[in-house]
Amino acid sequence: MENGHPAPVRQLRYSPAVGSSHGVEVLDFAALRRMDVRRHRVLPQRPDFHVLALIASGTGGHEADFGAYRLTEGSAVWIRPGMVHRWSDTDTCDGPLVLFRPGFLPGFTAAEAATPACWHLDRQRLDLALFAARHLAREHDAAVRTPHLASPALLSHLLAALLLRALPDAPARTDTAAAGHRSADVFRRYRAAVEEHFTDWHHVADYARALGYDVRTLTRATRAATGTGAKVFLDQRVLLEAKRLLAHTDLPVAGCARRLGFGDAAAFTTFFRRQAAVPPAAWRAAYAAAGGGA
Repeated sequence: MENGHPAPVRQLRYSPAVGSSHGVEVLDFAALRRMDVRRHRVLPQRPDFHVLALIASGTGGHEADFGAYRLTEGSAVWIRPGMVHRWSDTDTCDGPLVLFRPGFLPGFTAAEAATPACWHLDRQRLDLALFAARHLAREHDAAVRTPHLASPALLSHLLAALLLRALPDAPARTDTAAAGHRSADVFRRYRAAVEEHFTDWHHVADYARALGYDVRTLTRATRAATGTGAKVFLDQRVLLEAKRLLAHTDLPVAGCARRLGFGDAAAFTTFFRRQAAVPPAAWRAAYAAAGGGA
């Protein structure tokens, strides 16, 4: 943040390299540095795709949705679509960056919702995850060089294997075991509906009516997937977007309220204060005083 104005957020669209239109692509930090000579990576950006990064060596820093993370050997980072993030210091980092489109692995929705932005793998888990990433990278390269060998299904399976190897145990195993279970499907539908309608629908009952479930069913399914109820999940999604608007736009509080579907600034302020313990204007001022996460 400079001179009291929010740093602009770059909107990143999924744009694969020529010949790599399979929904997934494998890079590394060295390639990121070569492509980004102007160091846009250190500025806030908001991708519309997933990025899974593994730190094989080196140290660095990363920020995602108001959380700051120190990267060391064994760190894993999962940037989800819509996250506002920046690589604050990755000049010495090495390791794979796997980019993939939303929906490429729809069965991992619950794992995605429960997994933090950054976690740590021990040496054995890291070695196995890096092996899985290399396998995916080789198949991806083969698909690009020899199109008739390309198999999106194979790439999808290899990406699933990498995620199962890299993700913290509980979310990945729970979601995989429940892939065909009704509860997992209910949460998957609820989460998709929240992403589509959270600026208009602020009550779980709205989603229950639209999806054909009762509120208790949505609550049970959401708690099984994320550990929190459906109302908390919804409120946290609205709060996250509110913080993004306050931190990264010049919109006044009333403008943020309108963007998020509140009837007036007072209703938005009441909601924000209840969730964050401070009113939105005070939160914005504190974020700016702290350097905007820099």
